[in-house]
Amino acid sequence: MPEKSEYQQARKSYHILTYGCQMNARDSEVIAGLLEGCGYNCAATPEEASLIVFNTCSVRHSAENKVFGKLGEMTALRRKDPSKLIAFGGCMAQLPEVRQILKKHKVDIIFGTLNIHELPELVRRAEEGQVPLVQVWDKEGAIIEPLPSKRGGGFSAFVNIMFGCDNFCSYCIVPYTRGRERSREAGGIIKEIEALAAVGYKEVTLLGQNVNSYGRGLDRKLDFPDLLNMVSEVDGVERIRFTTSHPKDLSDKLIDTMAHNPKVCEHIHVAMQSGSNRILQLMNRGYTREHYLERTLALREKVPGVAISTDIIVGFPGESEQDFADTLDMIEKVRFDSAFTFMYSPRSGTKAAAMNDQLPVEIKRSRLHELNQLQYGIALENNRFLEGSCVEVLVEGPSKTDPHKLTSRSRTNRIIIFSGTDDIIGKTIHVKITEARTFSLFGEIAR
Repeated sequence: MPEKSEYQQARKSYHILTYGCQMNARDSEVIAGLLEGCGYNCAATPEEASLIVFNTCSVRHSAENKVFGKLGEMTALRRKDPSKLIAFGGCMAQLPEVRQILKKHKVDIIFGTLNIHELPELVRRAEEGQVPLVQVWDKEGAIIEPLPSKRGGGFSAFVNIMFGCDNFCSYCIVPYTRGRERSREAGGIIKEIEALAAVGYKEVTLLGQNVNSYGRGLDRKLDFPDLLNMVSEVDGVERIRFTTSHPKDLSDKLIDTMAHNPKVCEHIHVAMQSGSNRILQLMNRGYTREHYLERTLALREKVPGVAISTDIIVGFPGESEQDFADTLDMIEKVRFDSAFTFMYSPRSGTKAAAMNDQLPVEIKRSRLHELNQLQYGIALENNRFLEGSCVEVLVEGPSKTDPHKLTSRSRTNRIIIFSGTDDIIGKTIHVKITEARTFSLFGEIAR
């Protein structure tokens, strides 16, 4: 390996490229904390960094394509400065076939989702020229905590409460890339949130592949609603959010906690994936459309004004016109406030990838368009219902689309843009909704 330039030795800087979900965003905060703990500083761009870190997602094929495209750019950048190091982690690194590709790109460090804590030692060895290094755990171990973390700005923070997934949906690769379910001890979670509140964070989002499973395997008898109530007792925390909830585990106790605990926000993400019982069974989701509808009706009945968001996959293998019609029917019945919608993407190693009747991309694209048009219309109708009302918002800072205005988030997770002065950033105020659009609302400070 070429010797480091004096400039490289002096700067020791990193830049993280993050792809995927909130879990990956939280992992990148830990990666940043680990690197700064061993003398690295954050670089604003890859060009300025001596270490480029990929934190990747493998949920969809399109996500992988984006990563490989960017990796090509970074390897070209390294040809101009051979002293740069490239580290590759996240869900893609857990896949053996991807690791073979990475070797062709001459990636210096490959690490997985289950051994992020080993990154400082891997970087140290890479600095000494011991490359390439491949250190990926194929099986989950004990939860390592506490780990250092470099949080982003703002007033809202992500907090992991558990890792992994035991559901093994037929289309999903997460149990293979993040391991089986492991819950953090409640004491460690509360200490982390107390530390966040002490430095000014007012909102926390509790993270897990299925937060409803929290507590399984712990010595102490504790479930997710119990944890929500414990978190709500932390002074300084004004709002509590969580994601993601699995429909089959959405309990009456959780719904009642949302209804009666004033710090728990009136928003829940419950991935439906399909409205067809036949497809749900093929997906190994563990519930029916009837169960999903009953649970969401219970939410709307007990939690007034609750916003429900979801994930939906179109074009699953063998999905018929009737199956797709059943999904559209459920969208009209539930009336989601927002939805993350995707064309089915085969993931190597999953059962669905080996299923017959894989649909042509043209059909999947057409169905996705039709579904989105329906959902966008419902979201707009739901938002217009709020025009003229006053809602509580947490002011987050300048708007990305209009720096002369402020952006905020309601308890139901809606973005609301309005005119105001910087002295109210970080405060909870009330805003009157004056205009509704599909993906955001506009308003004015309530007088």
